[in-house]
Amino acid sequence: MKALRPLALVAGPALAAHWSPAVAAVLPSTVSLFGIPTTVPEDEVLLTFDDGPHPEGTPAVLAALDRVGASAVFFVSGEQAVRYPELVREVAAAGHELGLHGYRHQTRRQWSRGLLADDIRRAQDAVPAAARLYRPPHGVFSLAGLRLTRELGLRPLLWSKWGRDWERRATPESITARVTNWIRAGDVVLLHDADHYSAPGCWKRTAAAIAPIAERIADEGLRLRAAPAAADIRGNGPRLNPAGR
Repeated sequence: MKALRPLALVAGPALAAHWSPAVAAVLPSTVSLFGIPTTVPEDEVLLTFDDGPHPEGTPAVLAALDRVGASAVFFVSGEQAVRYPELVREVAAAGHELGLHGYRHQTRRQWSRGLLADDIRRAQDAVPAAARLYRPPHGVFSLAGLRLTRELGLRPLLWSKWGRDWERRATPESITARVTNWIRAGDVVLLHDADHYSAPGCWKRTAAAIAPIAERIADEGLRLRAAPAAADIRGNGPRLNPAGR
């Protein structure tokens, strides 16, 4: 056991460094250390949705977005896109952007370069119309994963506001309050249009929160992103602030 102690002392800091970008998902102030965008350089608020498509959640969210006239980015899970390809097409046809959320919704895909490369390629094959935006499951990057993502021509995007809508205890009111508290122009909001990996039926509360979120944002003198920019139509996704604000 004594012989293992020097190895542990070396491996400990190395392992911590490998996973250091993971804290960006919960500590936005650290994003400048890794250059992971969490906001957009625009005078609008950008809504984003993870984990779909979902046979009930995605149509409900699309209808709610249509009612408030908002355009969003849907970070699509490859394994769900294979199950519901018609919903992926429906999202794109409604004028929203598609981003990649990996193929399997597993943080362990970040453990090795080989696993992650295979996962991203499978996701690209499943969602060929996706822009070059990438958000890993749970927002967790490793240093190797972040480097590989960029080598593959993808642009990482996390978030600056979230509704914690995946929780069983979430309500439309709690989601709205979390999203809009101290909301600012350029904020990127994390929400979910599916319950594949979270509390059953959570998408119902999310869809119900979209209208009050839009109203609260308007009350603050801000607006939701209404349409993709020309660059987005070419598949490049929104312009990003390179390290938060």
